[in-house]
Amino acid sequence: MSLLAHLLSRFVRNGRLTVIHHDGMTESFGSGVDGPLVTVKLHDEKVQRQLFFNPELASAEAYMDGRLTIEQGGRVLDLLTLFSVNRAGLGSHPVQQALRKVWRALKRRQQSNKVGEAAANVSSHYDHPRAFYELWLDATMSYSCAYFATPDMALKDAQIAKMRHIAAKLQIEPGMTVAEIGSGWGGLATYLAAVCGARVTAINVSPDQLAASKERVAAAGVADRVTFFEKDYRELTGTFDRVVSVGMMEHVGVAHFDDYFATVKRLCGPSGYAMIHAIGRMSPPGTTAPFIRKYIFPGGYVPALSEVFASTERCGLWVDDCEVLRLHYYWTIKAWRENFEGVRDRVVAMQGERFARMWEFYLAAVELGFRDGSNMVYQLLLSEKRDAVPLTRDFITAAEEGLKAREGVLPW
Repeated sequence: MSLLAHLLSRFVRNGRLTVIHHDGMTESFGSGVDGPLVTVKLHDEKVQRQLFFNPELASAEAYMDGRLTIEQGGRVLDLLTLFSVNRAGLGSHPVQQALRKVWRALKRRQQSNKVGEAAANVSSHYDHPRAFYELWLDATMSYSCAYFATPDMALKDAQIAKMRHIAAKLQIEPGMTVAEIGSGWGGLATYLAAVCGARVTAINVSPDQLAASKERVAAAGVADRVTFFEKDYRELTGTFDRVVSVGMMEHVGVAHFDDYFATVKRLCGPSGYAMIHAIGRMSPPGTTAPFIRKYIFPGGYVPALSEVFASTERCGLWVDDCEVLRLHYYWTIKAWRENFEGVRDRVVAMQGERFARMWEFYLAAVELGFRDGSNMVYQLLLSEKRDAVPLTRDFITAAEEGLKAREGVLPW
């Protein structure tokens, strides 16, 4: 029995994986029930060895390079679904356990995000052409978890609902000052200025996103209320009534959590408070998957809540509220993947076949991580004072109703 066959015979229990080797030999693994039926072809002998030692990274790279193809009309989503429903078996294999032990030991080095280095890591993902993201994101250009009242809610409506939910938690009144750490494509800054009347100072380390964000606030008629800076979060100075950070903490790295929360505390001052929205895991601390670490989010890490709360404790912050969004990002990424599939030919024309395959693999893998794995999204309210935030949650729903009535000013 080959090394790969030894791994697959222990790993694939649900569904069935049929492997056509480069020499034409065929092997099948799994029960054929409780999972998809997938056939792959390995186009050279080297792929087989690589898959045994590092199946997550090797399968992605081989798919990107065309050295692993999914046969009989199958999609990469089908292959990754098979991996997903058998993830416990893969993690229990002795070789995979040893690999994960090494990755955990190197975690802090892999997530080094010093000033300057962090900007390079972020740029590797976000500084693709704006037109690429415009192909499959919704009109708000939000690239973070939406907030779904129902699973069939339109993506644009769910993204606006996310902004509304955040603004309601922040209790923003006209004229309040808000610092946004990691401003993306400018959607939330536009909402806070146009709907809430806030004065927003937003920072980002992606020049392409900053340029698009400035155009966005100008189109909304609120350029005089939003100022964008190309800065690392640690370089922002001053104090603000509110601080908000959406989809940023995932890029900080475990060695810098205290830097991040200490910065949040400093920017809030003694009487303000912050809203943090980020991806987390419900499982114990782990590592970033090798494909994501190498190709998608270098320096990125999804923390366990135990790591998050340990840092807020060290920084002397009250966690005034914690909301866990368990399936909202699954629905968000599912919509992105379906949008991406609809424009795949245009992505290939713009960025090439290998790039399109990389993003197919990424979107499918992350979607399944939120459906079958331990990933979720959390929203925290943080403050230095214990009573900076209302003591019951009724204020959130009440504020959302008022905000919704004023959203007609948005340009989307």
